[in-house]
Amino acid sequence: MDILKSVLFGIVEGITEWLPVSSTGHMILLEEFVKFEDVSKEFFSMFEVVIQLGAILAVVLLYFKDIWPFAKEPKIPYAKTGLFAHVDKPIMILWYKILLACVPAAIVGIALDDLLEKYLYNSLVVGTMLILFGIAFIVVENKNKDLKPVTLKASKITYKQALIIGLFQLIAAIFPGTSRSGATIIGALMIGVSRKAAADFTFYLAIPVMFGASLLKIVKFGFHFTGAEAAVLLVGMIVAFAVSYVVIKMLLGYIKQHDFKVFGWYRIALGIVVWLYFGLIG
Repeated sequence: MDILKSVLFGIVEGITEWLPVSSTGHMILLEEFVKFEDVSKEFFSMFEVVIQLGAILAVVLLYFKDIWPFAKEPKIPYAKTGLFAHVDKPIMILWYKILLACVPAAIVGIALDDLLEKYLYNSLVVGTMLILFGIAFIVVENKNKDLKPVTLKASKITYKQALIIGLFQLIAAIFPGTSRSGATIIGALMIGVSRKAAADFTFYLAIPVMFGASLLKIVKFGFHFTGAEAAVLLVGMIVAFAVSYVVIKMLLGYIKQHDFKVFGWYRIALGIVVWLYFGLIG
C-alpha cells in the first residue's frame, strides 16, 4: 500500500511543483488523507523534499540543450584555447545568473531550515500565502495586459533581473504556500519578462535549488534506508519525473495563448479550502 501511496504523492508533486499553485499546499492536504504505514515520520519529512529530484530530472531532460554548456565545438566558445574553448559562453553566463538568483534562498534555507519548518509550516501560513499570491497573479496579469514585455528570452535576463527574481524566490523559501514557481514567475512578470521567459528561468532555477534542498534533507536524515523506505522513495521519484515531463510541456504550450490568472483564482480557492478544513478540524 505504501508503494501505491508513493505513486499518488509522485503524481501530486509532478503536477504542482511546476504549476504556480504551491506543491506544499497540496501536500499538506494529501497528508491528511493519505498516510504511510511502514515508514518513520523522519523519513516522510525527507521524502516530501527528495521526491523533487525526479521532477528536476524532467527539467534537465527537456532543457538539456539550453543549459548544458560543454561541447566539442560550441557556437560561441568561452575562450579560444584551453579547457574553456569547449564551453559555450552564453550558456555559462546564463548559469552565472541562475546561481546569482539562487543565493538569497540558499543562504536562508541553509541557516534557517529547521526554524522555518518549525514555526511557519502550518495551515494558516500556507492558506494565507496561497490566497495572497493568487491575488497577486490576477493583479499583475491585469496590469500587464496591454504592456509588451522587454525581455523575451530567459537567456536575455540581466543580472539585475536575475537578482530580483531571486529575492521573490526567497519569499517562497520563507513562507510555505507561496509556491517557488509562483513567486519567481510573478517577480519576473513585474519587471517586464515575458511569460515564456519567466517560466523557462523558473525551471532553470529549480535545478540548483531543489537539488540543494534534497541533498540537505538526505544528509540530515542519513543514508540508513530500510528496503521499504528505499522502494517508496524510488517509486515516488520515478512517478514525479514522468508526470513532471508531461506537465512542463503542457504548461509551456498553455502560456503561449493564455495568461496565469486561472492559477490565481485556483490558488485563492485552494487557500480558502485549507483555511476552512484545518480551521474546522483544529
